[in-house]
Amino acid sequence: IIQAIQTVQAPNGMTTKIIAIDGQGGAGKSSLAEQLSQKLGKAPIIHTDDFASWDNALNWWPRLLEQVLKPLSHNEIACYQRYDWNTKRMAEWHEIQPTEYLILEGVSSSRVAFRRYIALSIWIETPRTERLRRGIERDGETARTQWEEWMAREDEYIENEHPEQKADLVINGTQPYDLSMFV
Repeated sequence: IIQAIQTVQAPNGMTTKIIAIDGQGGAGKSSLAEQLSQKLGKAPIIHTDDFASWDNALNWWPRLLEQVLKPLSHNEIACYQRYDWNTKRMAEWHEIQPTEYLILEGVSSSRVAFRRYIALSIWIETPRTERLRRGIERDGETARTQWEEWMAREDEYIENEHPEQKADLVINGTQPYDLSMFV
């Protein structure tokens, strides 16, 4: 994974290599993003969850495109406002400088609308039962209905865009991510 990232070129004259880590909820995207960030000199991570919500699982993408990807494509500073899932309101603003690597992590992070800005895309494949187990473990049994609704929306995204078929790398989300052997 590290070697693939280090050898890929940033698209369209961009200085920032955006690495998309896509997969369904509970697949292990955040865990991989954290490890990759450390291996890539603490590369910034943008979570699609900072744009999405239980009520808006997939249609938040124009805001990420305008606030983050387009400015970075012109090697300009990106500024975006995080959505707070607890208060259900927009929260603080974040500034992202053009940098060598940026990790875009989350459901639909490699969607077609983003592809021209992405240097490398990773799809994490994890069985539905394991993803639901992880989600309930993290959010509690009371979130089961929300998780099941969320998964139905993810299924639509996958059926429409087939991100797993367009990914540069596909990895197994049931195996631990051990990047310690990589420099």
